[in-house]
Amino acid sequence: MTTFHSEGGGAVSLTSADSYFTGHPEAIAEGSQKVNEMLKQVQHDRNFGSLCKVLHDKYVSKAHSKHKPHASHLTHSTHAKRVAFTLAEVLITLAIIGIVAAMTIPTLVANYQNKAWNTSASVFERKLEEALRQMNTQQVLAGYKSTADFVNALGKYFKINKVCPNNDLMSCFEDKVYWGADEEEVDMTKIKNASNFGQDDWDTELIGVQFANGTTGLIAYNPECKENPYTNQFTGTSCLAILYDTTGFKTPNTQQKDLRSINVESLDGSNCAFEINGTCFMAPFKPEPITKAECEQLKGDLGIKRCYYDSDYWAGAVKTCGGVSKMPTMAQLADIANYVYNTSGIGAKTDKSGLTLDYDKVAELGFTASQGSYFSIWPGEEYPDHYAYRRSFGPTRTRLYLEARNLSSPQAVCLGD
Repeated sequence: MTTFHSEGGGAVSLTSADSYFTGHPEAIAEGSQKVNEMLKQVQHDRNFGSLCKVLHDKYVSKAHSKHKPHASHLTHSTHAKRVAFTLAEVLITLAIIGIVAAMTIPTLVANYQNKAWNTSASVFERKLEEALRQMNTQQVLAGYKSTADFVNALGKYFKINKVCPNNDLMSCFEDKVYWGADEEEVDMTKIKNASNFGQDDWDTELIGVQFANGTTGLIAYNPECKENPYTNQFTGTSCLAILYDTTGFKTPNTQQKDLRSINVESLDGSNCAFEINGTCFMAPFKPEPITKAECEQLKGDLGIKRCYYDSDYWAGAVKTCGGVSKMPTMAQLADIANYVYNTSGIGAKTDKSGLTLDYDKVAELGFTASQGSYFSIWPGEEYPDHYAYRRSFGPTRTRLYLEARNLSSPQAVCLGD
C-alpha cells in the first residue's frame, strides 16, 4: 500500500482512496453530469467571469459540504484536519482550464506570429535600403538594361545565396501565393515579367533570389532608375519592384502576413494591397522627389496645378500614382486613421487626440513606423502655391497639416482598381 503525507501531516492511503471511488460510481456520474451542464452554459453566454462564480457557488461549495471524507475510507497517522478534493471538483477544474486554453492560445499564437512577420519585414527592408543607398553613393545603381545585371550588382551589397534565372523562378519562390484583400490564389508560374507586377513601362524580366537571411523574392528592375550620389535622402526603392517572403518556402504565403512587396502594383490582375470601407489601396511607398522642370513638364497630365520646388516629394508621389486622381482624398486618409486608431470619429479635416495608435495594424497595411514614432501620408489634394496637405499619425494623436511639398518624410499610397 502506497501512502503520502498531506500538508496537515496526515498519511493518506492511495489504495483506500481508490477503493472509495471504485465503490461509489454515483460520484463519477455526478461529476460527468455537472461538466455537461457547465459546457452548455459556456456555449450559451461565453462569459468566463460569471461562469466561474456560478460553478463555484453551484458545485464547489456544495461538493465540500456533501462529500466529506469518512474515517472508514481514509486512514491518518495523526489527528490533523482532513482535506481533499472530490472527483466532481477535479473534473470541473480541468474542464475550465481546457476551455480557457482553447479560447486564448490560438489568439496568442496568431499575435506572436504577426509580430514576427512584421519584424522580419522591417529588418529586411531596412537592409535593402542600406544596400541601395550604398549603390547610389558609389554610382552603380542606374544604367542596367536587365534585371539579371542589376541583381548581380546588388549581390555585392546585400548577400544573396542563390539567384534563379527567369526560366527557373520557382527554384527560388513558391509556385502559389495568396494575394489581395480576398486572399485569391495566384499561380506564380505565370508571373514572369515586370508587367506582371503592374510595371508595364519597365519591360524587364523577373529574377528569383534567396537571400542569406532566408528571405526569398522575385525582383524586377526599373531601367529608368536614376541615381543621385549627392544626397542622403535618396532611398533607391523606385529602382526596383520586389515581391518577397519573410519565411522563405514556409506557409502561409499570404499578402500582409509573411508575403510583402515594394512597388508591386498588381499580381495577376489584382493591385489592392488592402481595402478600407470599400476603397482599394495599393502598397504604400516612400516617394522619390522630382524637379521643378519635370513637374512643369508633367503637371498637365498629372493634374498638378503649380510647380515650385526642385525636390518636390508630393509631386513625386503624384507621378508614381499616375495623377492626383489616383491618390487618396483627405476623407479616405481619415478612413485609414479610423482603422489604425480603432475608432470611428475622425473626419476628413479632423484633428483628434486621446487616441491609441495600433502599430500592428500600421505594419499590416504596409506603412513604416516604429513603436512610439510618428508617420504621415500625402493625400492628392493640393493647396495653392507650393503647399499640399498631409495627415500625421502619432501614438496618441492624428492631425491634418498644410505642408511644404519638399518635405521628405511623408509616405504615400495610391488608389487601386
